[in-house]
Amino acid sequence: MRCTALASCYNCIEDGGVKTPRLFLAAAAVSAVFISCARAESDWLHNYSKAQEEAKANHKLLFLNFTGSDWCGWCIKLDKDVFSQPQFKNYAHDNLVLVELDFPRRKSQPTEERKQNVQLAQQYEVLGFPTIVVLNSSGQKVWQFDGYFPGGPEAFIAQLQKLPKG
Repeated sequence: MRCTALASCYNCIEDGGVKTPRLFLAAAAVSAVFISCARAESDWLHNYSKAQEEAKANHKLLFLNFTGSDWCGWCIKLDKDVFSQPQFKNYAHDNLVLVELDFPRRKSQPTEERKQNVQLAQQYEVLGFPTIVVLNSSGQKVWQFDGYFPGGPEAFIAQLQKLPKG
């Protein structure tokens, strides 16, 4: 269960000139503000290099979340069902450095961040969203999962606890 799209072509589908009622646009704008505020309160980083440094300095796993946050239904569901839950947030705070590598369609993104995300998606052979890649503090891949992970935060944390830390 994943949104399939080539990482280097995430922005290929455009609106096509469909007129959208103003009410829908207003609701979308308000939703974007709330989503931005919710994400701002979290510990998700967007700069891979800084995240690597933090993971190495604190001997934590580097958790890469390749997502289409504003269009991928499975990504949105994974965020709601797992990443936004207190159990996951608490576990992540103590054990992970979280990196969101987003491929949005409707919201703007700095050019450097977009380039970084495409390069990392190619490096880790991401073919769809969501894709999770976990690296140890030395930068070696210890786990990769493509698609929606069922079972809620408990099942997800149980899987992460099985991973080698070194």
